[in-house]
Amino acid sequence: MLTDLKTRIDSPDVEELLSYAVISDPGELERVRAEYKEEAALLLYGWEDEELLVGLIGFEMTEDGSIDIRHIAVLPENRGKGYARGMILELLAERQPRYVVAETEDESAANFYRSLGFMVYSLGENPSGIEQLRCVYEVEESED
Repeated sequence: MLTDLKTRIDSPDVEELLSYAVISDPGELERVRAEYKEEAALLLYGWEDEELLVGLIGFEMTEDGSIDIRHIAVLPENRGKGYARGMILELLAERQPRYVVAETEDESAANFYRSLGFMVYSLGENPSGIEQLRCVYEVEESED
């Protein structure tokens, strides 16, 4: 079950998880934390297992009804257990978006998104020469 982490954003367990989702620059971690504190549109949720925070997902609901995943992370010792998949599936069920979008430069992250049914598109290389990937999941409309 997802729980709101915005009130706990300064706690060590949230900081640790968020650090796995941002580049290794300490200034970037502070910038991202400040964004979640200040911007009401940015949401930060966590996944707990037996009262241990094992994962988090930061996202924004866009004006067109889509979810833009900004950050997703799972504790290293808990990876491969389905927590990231569970967080995305729970968001799909709770928020019922039209699309879910994530961008990454990590091919293993792109493969994770592919395994969930996301289409992965190249955005070309960034100024550092690293390929940027856009992962898009189109939610099927249910028949009423």
